[in-house]
Amino acid sequence: MYKILIIDDLRENVFMLQNRLEKVNYNIISAYNGETGIKKAKKELPDLILLDIMMPGKNGLEVCKELLEEEITKDIPIIMVTAKVAADDIRIGLEAGAFDYIKKPFNNIELLARVSTALKYYEARKVAMDLEKKNVFSATVVTANHKIRQPLTLLNLTSAAIRRELEKDEVSKEIILKKINFLEIAVKEINEVLKQLQNIKNPVFSEYANDIKMIDVDSDNKQ
Repeated sequence: MYKILIIDDLRENVFMLQNRLEKVNYNIISAYNGETGIKKAKKELPDLILLDIMMPGKNGLEVCKELLEEEITKDIPIIMVTAKVAADDIRIGLEAGAFDYIKKPFNNIELLARVSTALKYYEARKVAMDLEKKNVFSATVVTANHKIRQPLTLLNLTSAAIRRELEKDEVSKEIILKKINFLEIAVKEINEVLKQLQNIKNPVFSEYANDIKMIDVDSDNKQ
């Protein structure tokens, strides 16, 4: 069942919206001012927010901007609810980050249609984000395997060489120190790869083999 948060200072508006939406099996949460609405949005993480523009204190535009700036709520679609229908008022709402708007007084068919569209968008976005996360994870594994394989091989060979040297009757300190230097080089290379992967913010993919992708750790798009 989809969860919808209604933020409106007029209780009759909340009741009207709640009554219409609960009839089609939406789970409704309500808040009667902007501050409370923000707190409930962060706590409940609804699938959709219906947000009145004209409210005392923190108005709907301010609430909308704040929710879209928060990492935990930035992907929740917001429908502005307004009696203002001038083009400039609509533009301001959409520029604030709102997904859509609904005019007062409410038309039941329009209300349900816009709510349904916003929820379908939210669902599609979640699917796309989940797929992107899986692709990034897969590419990260491929990249780590590709980039770390060589220094790991160096670690293997060097540790084997040190073992052989230690098994001799006369151990050369100079050879051991030289091999340890190789170990340190390999460890440094592995740490550098892990650091590059950790710092990537906007991964850029490149072809690896047979439609398998890896992350281009040398790309400039890391911020």
